[in-house]
Amino acid sequence: MTAAATPTPTRGPARIELLGCPIDRVDMSGAIAFCEDVIARRGFAQHMAINAAKIVAMRCDAELRRVIEHSDLITADGMAIVWASRVLGAPLPTRVAGIDLMHELMARAARVGWRVYVLGAREEVLAQALVRLRERHPGLVIAGARNGYFAPEEEAAVADEIRDARADMLFVAMSSPRKELFLGRYGAGLQVPFVMGVGGAIDIAAGVTRRAPVLMQRTGLEWLFRLLQEPRRMFTRYAVTNTRFVALVAREALRRRRPSPDVEPTDTNSA
Repeated sequence: MTAAATPTPTRGPARIELLGCPIDRVDMSGAIAFCEDVIARRGFAQHMAINAAKIVAMRCDAELRRVIEHSDLITADGMAIVWASRVLGAPLPTRVAGIDLMHELMARAARVGWRVYVLGAREEVLAQALVRLRERHPGLVIAGARNGYFAPEEEAAVADEIRDARADMLFVAMSSPRKELFLGRYGAGLQVPFVMGVGGAIDIAAGVTRRAPVLMQRTGLEWLFRLLQEPRRMFTRYAVTNTRFVALVAREALRRRRPSPDVEPTDTNSA
């Protein structure tokens, strides 16, 4: 990728630490305001959506942990994260799902003329998604788009294509941790003020997969809806990851309830 000046990153709102993972105390309006400020100043910020799977994965993936810790806006993507924050005494205000943030930002982009680049998904899925996104957000300017099927040695060339498109926002619809690592390696040099990974959101936008009903989203059962749609692909992930996440939360909750060994027990027999 051609050398370019790296924009100064911008830090997000106040943060908590949940099981070793930083997460911002922010709601949707706060997240949008942060993104608008970054784009207006032509700064740089990378968004990270945190779910149970990422918290489990980052414990044994040093590069993923580094990318998360250096992200500028980190939001709770799943209700499991919000519930865990409450159990562990540092409650987050709400969930800010990546797909919802994507659509809110695209709606604003359509109104004010921000240029959008979409990277990821299969070619035919991406084409259908762009048609539907333009229908949902009339006036949306697509600065460029590319499918997510390229070899590691092609990454630098893909990054050059994105930079040359002069976009204001980049949405990367690839699987984890591939999208996070791509943005961690190239994000700051793309000359795109705001970048974020959106995973399967483009498949949903294209109508290839469906999103869980609102009630299932609010009650934290979105994972079950996905499991029912793709049982073979999702069973191992949810069976293993969700169990490990619950165990991590339970272990931390128990650790916090134990009395400190430095605290002397009270002598109830003293006068």
